Amino acid sequence: MNNKKKWTIYVIHHSHTDIGYTERQEKIEQYHVDFIRQAIAICEAAQTEDRKEWAGFKWTCETFWAVEKFLEEATEQEKEQFAAALRRGDIELSGTYLNMTELINFELLSSMLARAGNFARPLGLQVKSAMTADINGYSWGYAQALADAGVENLLSSIHTHHGMFAIGRKQFPFYWETPKGNRLLVWSGEHYMMGNDLGINPDGALSYTIKDEDPVWGISKDHWKLAETRIARYLDQLEKEQYPYDFVLVNVMGLLRDNSAPNPGIITFIKEWNEKHGDRVELEMTTLNRYFDLLRKQEAEIPVYSGDWPDWWSDGVASTAMHTQIFRNAQRTLDVVKRLDPERKLAVSSDMAQAEQQLMMYAEHTWGYHSSISEPWHIMVQELAVRKEAYAANASRLVHASLDAVLKARGDVLLRADRAFTYKVINSFDSPVEDMAHFYLEEQWEADYFRQGLEVVDEQSGEVVHHQQEKVSRGYQIAVMVKLGAKEEKRFRIREASKTVPVTTSSTRLRGADRIHDIRDIFPPVQEETPRLFITENHIESPYVRIAWRAGEGIVSWIDKQTGREFIDPRQAHGAFTPVYEVTPGGGDDQMTVRRIMGRNRKGMNVQRSEGLLSGVKEITNGPVYGIIELKYQVQGMSHYSLFLKVFKDRKRVDVSVRIHKDSVWDPENVYVALPFSAGGSSELWFEKAGAVLRPGVDQIPGTCTDFYCIQEGLAVISPQGGLSIAAPDTPLMQTGPLEYGPRLVQGQQEENGHTSLYAWVLTNYWETNFKATLGGFYEFRYMLQWGSEADTAEQAIQLCHSANAGTVAFRTT
Repeated sequence: MNNKKKWTIYVIHHSHTDIGYTERQEKIEQYHVDFIRQAIAICEAAQTEDRKEWAGFKWTCETFWAVEKFLEEATEQEKEQFAAALRRGDIELSGTYLNMTELINFELLSSMLARAGNFARPLGLQVKSAMTADINGYSWGYAQALADAGVENLLSSIHTHHGMFAIGRKQFPFYWETPKGNRLLVWSGEHYMMGNDLGINPDGALSYTIKDEDPVWGISKDHWKLAETRIARYLDQLEKEQYPYDFVLVNVMGLLRDNSAPNPGIITFIKEWNEKHGDRVELEMTTLNRYFDLLRKQEAEIPVYSGDWPDWWSDGVASTAMHTQIFRNAQRTLDVVKRLDPERKLAVSSDMAQAEQQLMMYAEHTWGYHSSISEPWHIMVQELAVRKEAYAANASRLVHASLDAVLKARGDVLLRADRAFTYKVINSFDSPVEDMAHFYLEEQWEADYFRQGLEVVDEQSGEVVHHQQEKVSRGYQIAVMVKLGAKEEKRFRIREASKTVPVTTSSTRLRGADRIHDIRDIFPPVQEETPRLFITENHIESPYVRIAWRAGEGIVSWIDKQTGREFIDPRQAHGAFTPVYEVTPGGGDDQMTVRRIMGRNRKGMNVQRSEGLLSGVKEITNGPVYGIIELKYQVQGMSHYSLFLKVFKDRKRVDVSVRIHKDSVWDPENVYVALPFSAGGSSELWFEKAGAVLRPGVDQIPGTCTDFYCIQEGLAVISPQGGLSIAAPDTPLMQTGPLEYGPRLVQGQQEENGHTSLYAWVLTNYWETNFKATLGGFYEFRYMLQWGSEADTAEQAIQLCHSANAGTVAFRTT
C-alpha cells in the first residue's frame, strides 16, 4: 500500500431494493423482511463472546418500505430487538421510502418520506439521513420533501448505466438548496456495489466499475491480491484527482445481486484487513449519520447548488405508457377525492391508504424482470409485468371507489327508471375554473324523451345555456361550458327544447354538395344566432385562433387572433403534434447487445428516423360549443396515427387527442410527438415537476440531464407578450435535447443562445434489461392548450393544466 496519506474507507452495508427486478414482487417483500431479521440476529450475536469478531457490524435499512413490511410481520420480541439495535446505532434507518421514479406528485412524495421519521420519533430517535441507490436524479421538490421530513443529509449511490452523476464528478459533497431555501447536504457517491468491486466482500467480488486483468463475478482465486490491488489503485486515482479528504465512502452488498442479504463475513474481512493494512488504509463499517457528522466537521469548502436534478432513469414510464396513463389519472383523481372530502369523512380511509400504497409501488423505479428484453415470452417476465401493471389498476379501482362514495354522499343518484334529468357540477379546486361539464343520457331509451330536441338550463339563474350533443360509447354526451368559483357547485337540468333550429343552405358559403369546403368564402358569412367555427380542408378558425395545416407537413401555423402571435416556433423541425418514429435495427435475437451500447443516447448510431406525413382531413363536428377536426398521418411503425383537434368557439382553448395503433416491434424504438410551441419574443419554457415549477436547462444542478424530463400535470411557454399553457395528462416525459444521435450535453454545456426543441416522448422500449419489449397496441394521449391573461405567468399556466386535467366533477342528482 503505497498511497501518500493515511486513508479511511467507510463502508455502508445495505441491500438495494428493487421491487421485481430479480424476483416476483411478493418474494422480494419476503426477502427484505428476512434481511432485517438476519441483520438483527447478527447484531445480537455480535454482543456476545461467541461472535465477537462481528463487533462493529452495521446495517443500513436503505428503504423504509422494507422496515414497514418487517414491522407488519415481526413479533414483539423482534420489534424490541430492532428498536434496541436502532438505539445502539448498529442498525440505522434511511429516510427514503423506496427508490422512486419522478411520477409521484409532491403531496404523496411528502407523505411517503415522512414515514420513517414518524416511526422513529416515539423511540426517541431522529431520521436525519437518507440514501438512494440505482436512480441518479430527483425532482427539485424531492429535496424539499426530505427537508420537510427533518432529513438533513442524502447519500446518492448513483448508477451510470444509461445515466450519469451530477456536477461532473462523484465522491463529492454539495449542499442542495431546496425551493424554499433549506439546505440538504448531499454526498454524490459511487455505484451502490463499489465495495464489492474493491473486494471488501470476500463472498461477492465484482468487476463492474473496476476493470483489470482479473475480472471476477463471485469468489476470486486470490481475494487478498484483488482487494489490495484494487483499493490501492482506487485511492491513488482519488489522489490524482485532487480529492480533498483522507476518507471516502463506499457501499457494499452481502451477495452479488440486488435485493441482497446482510453478510457478517464483510465485518470479519474488515478486521482482518485492518490488522494487516490498517496503518495505511483503515476500513470501517459505518452508518449514514456517522459519516455525515464526520463530513460536516471538515474544513474543505462545500459548494451550494440550487435547482432540479433530473433522473435519467424515469424513462421506463414510457415503456408501459397505457398503465402510466392509468396511474396518472388515478393519482389525479385521488387529489380530487381529497379536495371533495377534506376531513376524510366520506371515503373509506383504508381504501385511500391502500390506493396511495399502490400508486407508490407503481412509481417505484423497477420496470420489470431483468430479462424482459432478451426473453420477453418467459413466464417470469409476464408475471412481473402484470403485477407491476396491477399496481396502477388497483390504485385506479380504489380511488374511483372512493370517488363514488364521496359523490353518493353529495347527491349522486344511481341508475333507476325514474331519475330526473338534473345534474350537479362541482369545482373541487380552491380557485375559480372555467371548463367543460359533461352530462350523459343513457343510450337511446333516455334520448327518446327528447326526440324534438333538448336544452340545458342553469337552475339557479333559469338561463338556457349553450350545449353540444355527441353520441359516445357511454350514450349521449351533453357538453356545456361552466364558470365556477372556488369550491362552487351548480345545478343544471335538461328539458325538452322550447323551439327547434332548422338548418338552411347558404348561398354565399363556398361549400359543395360533397360537403367539402376547400375554397375560402368571398362574402363574409351571415351572422348565425349561434355561429359555428369556420372549417375548411386547410384550416380551422374560431374568434380566438386560426390553425392551419399543409399536406405532408401537418400543422404549420397556430395564430392567436386577438394578438396576431404565431405560437409555432419556425426554428423547430416538425409541425405541431407531428409524430416522429425511431428504430435502431440489427438486434435480431440478440436484443440486449444492440441496446447495451446506446449509452445516454437512448438510440443507436444507425438509428432510422422518420416523421409522419399528413395524408387526410375530416370534419367530425361543428357545434355551438366546439368543432372537431381529424387529421390523419402516414407514419412508419404505426398502422394508425390521427389527431383530433377540438377547438372551442368561445374560449382560448384547443384540446388535442393523439390516437395511435402501434405495431409490435422487438427492435429498440422511440415515438415522439412534436410540440414546437413558442409564446413569441423571448419565450421561456417552464415545466411542473413534483414540488416545483422550473425552467429546464436553467433551474437545475450543473452536470445534470438536459435531454428529457419527467413532469407532472403540464408545461408552459411564457413571454412578455403572454403565455401558453399545455396540459399533458397522459405523457410525463418531455424531450428537450436533440433527437439526433451524438454526444449528449448536460447542464452547463449548452450553447448560450441555442434554441430548445420540445417533444412529448410518448413511447420507448430501448433499455436492454427490464423495459417492456414491445410497444404494440392502441393508445390515446391528450393535450389541452390554453392562452390569454389567465396564462401570463408560469404559475397561472400550470394551474390551468391542473384544472384542465382534473376537469369539473359532474354527476346525476335528484
